[in-house]
Amino acid sequence: MCMIQNNHRDANAVLLSTGIAGLDDILGGGLTRDRLYLIEGEPGTGKTTAAMHFLAEGARRGESVIYITLAETAEELRDVASSHGWCMDGIYIHEVVPAENILEPEQQYTMFHPSEVEMSTTTQMILSVIDERKPTRVVLDSLSELQLLADSSLRYRRQVLALKRYFSSRACTVMFLDDRTAFNGDLQVRSIAHGVIVLEQTTKDYGAERRRIRIAKYRGMAFRGGMHDYAIIHGGIVVYPRLVASDSRVLKTQQQLTTGVAALDTLLGGGLEEGSSTLLAGPPGTGKSSLATQIVYAALQRGERAAMFLFEESKNKLLNRADSFNMNLRPYLESGTLTIQQIDPAELSPGEFTAAVCKEALSHAKVVMIDSLNGYLNAMPDERFLTTHLHELLTFLGQHNIVTILVGVQHGMLGGHMTTSVDASYLADNVIMLRYFEDAAEVRQAISVFKKRASAHERTIREFSITSKGISVGPILRGLHGILTGVPTYVEDMLETEADLVPD
Repeated sequence: MCMIQNNHRDANAVLLSTGIAGLDDILGGGLTRDRLYLIEGEPGTGKTTAAMHFLAEGARRGESVIYITLAETAEELRDVASSHGWCMDGIYIHEVVPAENILEPEQQYTMFHPSEVEMSTTTQMILSVIDERKPTRVVLDSLSELQLLADSSLRYRRQVLALKRYFSSRACTVMFLDDRTAFNGDLQVRSIAHGVIVLEQTTKDYGAERRRIRIAKYRGMAFRGGMHDYAIIHGGIVVYPRLVASDSRVLKTQQQLTTGVAALDTLLGGGLEEGSSTLLAGPPGTGKSSLATQIVYAALQRGERAAMFLFEESKNKLLNRADSFNMNLRPYLESGTLTIQQIDPAELSPGEFTAAVCKEALSHAKVVMIDSLNGYLNAMPDERFLTTHLHELLTFLGQHNIVTILVGVQHGMLGGHMTTSVDASYLADNVIMLRYFEDAAEVRQAISVFKKRASAHERTIREFSITSKGISVGPILRGLHGILTGVPTYVEDMLETEADLVPD
């Protein structure tokens, strides 16, 4: 158990782990012992799985734990545990379910309402097993059964209050599960519980469901509020706490790192600063991903770690493409210096993606590449605050002195009216623009630096090309005017035209 001191709490208070690391994080360390907690959520949100985590953690620590079920059978609960590969040793399951003979006519009540008899019987069965086993952790599943048996809000509230006092007097930390199937909108237990954890599940138009968790109430604790993504995978629940970049603010000196292309470093005023984010923008096929790969490759050659997140291109295609322009990434991938993660857009949540990037950052990656922002946006079309997610992520990476490379695809091929699905240019510290232009019946490419916060840079436009030998940044295109329009003219031709327009 971990000891956590808080200005709003007794310094000697002990927090119990829920068995879910991400949930402990947003709770501020765990659950205050000997209190009653409520886990709310519709069927399928993972309440039972969360409760099993809680009890398994207690059993692992040698505590006496009990799962009291009023609806599911012990066999069904063991099946849940088996599906996650869990061992149920140390977890006692107590069934409080109606007997089979309740369906027989002679078992039907005539003089008393069923709730008057069954409520007291159910309560007595719960209390007897607590007195017998003397547990320190208890899960009661579910409150909907008690609520239906109580038959009135007053009786239900009194019953829950009585159970709360009973458990508290026996040094039990209790989780009540509520599937909200009895009476919608009843907040009786919320007002009684010491803490309330809400699980939500929404269905997207395409792809997997999105699951989110929030702490609706936690008395005496400074918890991390808001919505946090979570997933149910083999092995249980994984919670991805919402990233708050301000928690990791530090002051560090920042050095310039080379891109591995001398002419590009000159264009950038010396290179890319540590802790900076760079947006590579341009139409499809201009070489944005290849240039991003070059920056990653330069870091690997310096002996630094790097991570690449691919939304659109497969890992195999990336490796083969890098080979074609003389960048062999395979040895670095095999040694673990480079990690490449191919993101499945249909299965992604913002929190899960952020957690994956932060994990690489905390594993001392020096360069992180995200290709592309358009894929990031398309992966989460229903998310309204992607820009905020991105801002927090870039800030976090910057505070860890990581060079972040973002690829942004612009719509259109030529001209000055190209647009992008997500405007991250104001978030990025640096913006490098790639463009097509026509010259003498040939399509050529140009590169320029439009923005750089940390240092001065060239404001010229240079030729850009990709060959079998790698990335090449050529001389300044001084003889052309209007390159960014896609159809430039030679300066000499312009002067002649202007001279023709001057009246004699």
